[in-house]
Amino acid sequence: MAENKEGQEITEEQTAENNENLAEETGTESVETEDKQAQLESQLAEAKDKYLRLYAEFENFRRRTAKERIETIQNASEGLIKELIPVIDDFERANKSFENVTEVEPLKEGIALIFNKLQKTLASKGLKPMEAKDKDFDVDLHECITQFAAGEDKKGKVIDEVEKGYYLNDKVIRYAKVVVGS
Repeated sequence: MAENKEGQEITEEQTAENNENLAEETGTESVETEDKQAQLESQLAEAKDKYLRLYAEFENFRRRTAKERIETIQNASEGLIKELIPVIDDFERANKSFENVTEVEPLKEGIALIFNKLQKTLASKGLKPMEAKDKDFDVDLHECITQFAAGEDKKGKVIDEVEKGYYLNDKVIRYAKVVVGS
């Protein structure tokens, strides 16, 4: 016979009963562990599935936005071109009238009208000419192509504008080519 912790004798029946209780507890724990493991595996599979779907959705989004960006760049000038077509039509009519007209004055007026129409169209799209003559020379706005001796009152000022500069929505898109007094 065996003895327990208190020094009492334990019968074989008690030992067998204790072993059964211990086996039941161990079996319950292993079942619980297996349930937790199965639950964690299903959560992991679900997380992987969500990740793959999210990744695929992001890739589709990236491709779609890249395609839209390319289309936007290719068609960016479409609005401007559509507004310039009537000006081209006016120039074609003026060109045809050069063959039949003997007076120069009406031709000058027609060309001036077409030029004004072109300027208004471009101004509506944000193009603005730069005023440079008699202003102080500014490296951020002007490109000096030559200097000319012009006296003390014109020193550092723009004397002549060889090529006009332009802004597009307040950003310089072409620098004015100028002659500066020295």
